[in-house]
Amino acid sequence: MEDFEVKFKAKIWIYEGPTPWYMITVPLNVSTIIKKRFGHLHRGWGSIPVIVGIGESSWKTSIFWEKKGTYLLPIKKQIRVKEKITNGDIVEISLLIQNVGL
Repeated sequence: MEDFEVKFKAKIWIYEGPTPWYMITVPLNVSTIIKKRFGHLHRGWGSIPVIVGIGESSWKTSIFWEKKGTYLLPIKKQIRVKEKITNGDIVEISLLIQNVGL
């Protein structure tokens, strides 16, 4: 299976739980492709390991499947501070799923 890389723009929003999380919803069309190609590889919580890029930052994390049919991408504080992004901002994301280790 080949690596999968995609770029898209999305809005940052806050998941209001006991501990707020800053999230990006992976667009439906991209989520559909990921689910079809990599859904059988889901780990705990429906997660798939990814490498994400925003601005000058790149890091390893996971995307998480949700019942609405899309994946959620958490954006950690270190990245938000470095890239000067916050709730409501629209950002360009590079998302890579590598075949290695899957």
